[in-house]
Amino acid sequence: MTAPNQTFGKAIASARKQKAMSQKELASRILKEDGAGAISPQYLNDIEHDRRNPSSDHLIHQFSTVLDIDENLLFVLAGKIPDDLRRTIRDPAKAAEAFMAFRRSVSD
Repeated sequence: MTAPNQTFGKAIASARKQKAMSQKELASRILKEDGAGAISPQYLNDIEHDRRNPSSDHLIHQFSTVLDIDENLLFVLAGKIPDDLRRTIRDPAKAAEAFMAFRRSVSD
């Protein structure tokens, strides 16, 4: 269960600390989507302090894998609908209706 004020950055920082990893170590294990190496420790610091959001589903997936955090939770905390789900939406009105039903269910 997450705290009501949980953010993506706080979840990443908390999981990293639970695994006794430094920011530098975690950053070295999160690879950029373009294959140009790992993210920088400064980028990770910005994410952990909620100054930046992860730029892609690819990064969210990697954080999930490396830190053993539920990927769906990370997508919710990042405020993102995964690209693979977004691509399967055939009827935007029906998707909006489902989203409204979801909003009502978590507001109760």
